[in-house]
Amino acid sequence: MLVDDHRVVTRSLQAYLESFDDLTVVGVASSGEEALDHVDEWKPDVVLQDLLLPGGIDGIETTRRLLARRPGVKVIALTALVDEPRMMAVLRAGALGYVRKDADPEVLLAAVRRVAAGRPYIDPGVTTHLMHAVTASDELTAREVEVMRELARGRSNKEIAVSLAISEETIKTHVGHVLAKLQADNRTQALVQALKRGLIALEELE
Repeated sequence: MLVDDHRVVTRSLQAYLESFDDLTVVGVASSGEEALDHVDEWKPDVVLQDLLLPGGIDGIETTRRLLARRPGVKVIALTALVDEPRMMAVLRAGALGYVRKDADPEVLLAAVRRVAAGRPYIDPGVTTHLMHAVTASDELTAREVEVMRELARGRSNKEIAVSLAISEETIKTHVGHVLAKLQADNRTQALVQALKRGLIALEELE
């Protein structure tokens, strides 16, 4: 589902995405309210949504309400300007992806496919923009960095435990420490902070 009040944008996005056999645009909404009105009817797997929307609710609140209505939906926030507080807010609301509107089409395609598979995706251009804003934080241990890399790949605690050959309970503890040290509320926010601080590189997530 596409959510944007600029018709030229949604038409271009629809034409591009539907040029791939595995992708179908099930609906287009011009506001958060319209998206909420139709989400149960259209049943999207992924929602591509502008952060700045007309009407009473913005992209952040729309994300929160969409996920409350349909917890399985995956939201990718689209933005014209990189704004870290707004980005962290929409990720806190539950978005799994964040992409600039002027990103290369291949970036958008990668975001849709990765997020559809339940894995977080942050536009590489966003990470580059934020690198200058690194803030001090407690250093992650080598094991915590390993766990962060696994989290960034979208793996569950159980999958990480198997991969690293340690107990799931220990993984839960490590995840808690990672989130606390990176001052993140969820795994996608942690990914942003880890990329921003140079703890992991985008190439590692491929």
